Amino acid sequence: MKENYLDKRIAVLLSGGVDSSVVVYELVRQGLHPDCFYIKIGPEEEEEWDCSSEEDLEMATAVAARYGCRLQVIDCHHEYWDEVTRYTMDKVRAGFTPNPDVMCNRLIKFGAFDKKAGHDYDLIATGHYAQTEIIDGEKWLCTSPDPVKDQTDFLAQIHQWQLKKALFPIGHMMKEEVRAIAEREHLVNARRKDSQGICFLGKVNYNDYIRRYLGENPGDVVEQETGTVIGQHKGLWFHTIGQRKGLGFGGGPWYAVRKDVARNILYVSHGFEPLSAYKDVFRIHDFHFLTRPVEMNDVTFKIRHTPEFHHAKLERISNGCYVVRSEHLIQGVAPGQFCVVYDSDHHRCFGSAEIAPSADVES
Repeated sequence: MKENYLDKRIAVLLSGGVDSSVVVYELVRQGLHPDCFYIKIGPEEEEEWDCSSEEDLEMATAVAARYGCRLQVIDCHHEYWDEVTRYTMDKVRAGFTPNPDVMCNRLIKFGAFDKKAGHDYDLIATGHYAQTEIIDGEKWLCTSPDPVKDQTDFLAQIHQWQLKKALFPIGHMMKEEVRAIAEREHLVNARRKDSQGICFLGKVNYNDYIRRYLGENPGDVVEQETGTVIGQHKGLWFHTIGQRKGLGFGGGPWYAVRKDVARNILYVSHGFEPLSAYKDVFRIHDFHFLTRPVEMNDVTFKIRHTPEFHHAKLERISNGCYVVRSEHLIQGVAPGQFCVVYDSDHHRCFGSAEIAPSADVES
């Protein structure tokens, strides 16, 4: 059963991209009159970085005006840099693999925004490719029919009260359908490319972002199998487990397989897709349920933003802690990543948890 929102006050988070613009079109087409908001989140004021925020705001302004909607700029800049950046830097400094976009949804788009403007609204609409369904009176986060664009993994850490306010008007569409609507309606951003990478960085390189806050911390790069030092890294925080591209060492390909934070060593393995880069059993902790706690046994999951879902059995070992036993070996399992868990048909999203630092467990 779908949610009835005809009598609701709706806020649209209008980013300037094609997806959120089509959200406005869809709501207005249904006779609704949403208010639009552009969230300002960065980069910082003393800025030498190339950022597309000015163009974003121009696009958002044009779309809101096109449909006769009020547009207000909400400044969440300090909240973003205080909360999301702190989370990101704390994780990478500890040798983990964070996901800033996941925390941006929880802390900013459905968090800080709600405190500043969203309290007056029943629903907050975004251009995420995700759906919600009311099942037995409860609201669930459900996957998009577009497996490539599905963004439920980025939403799996929002709070239950935030999910109750979430509205995804294009979540039932394929990306090409959204583009076609934008072209047909002659939206100003119909042919604008999708943003890539972390939402606030624009064209800024992620490693430059990390370097700005943590600098460099050189250390040895060691071949896992032989213990041979093959080079130097500039900082463990510039590398992720499973990484192949961008390592910059001769005689490759090399894969990043392990970090020793205490000794500042990056372990790599030589060869094509070495078995050491894969795991089928790992531990997750602090599981965050979206709608309510449920029994999880036969499930599907993903650990990164990809179209593929993996089947697994979950074994509960303590409150919020589980062992994930995947049917297949998974490449690049890294502490700090979010493991997002779905039902066996990868339709309902149950929630997510971080992969634990001690990712290896006995099979």
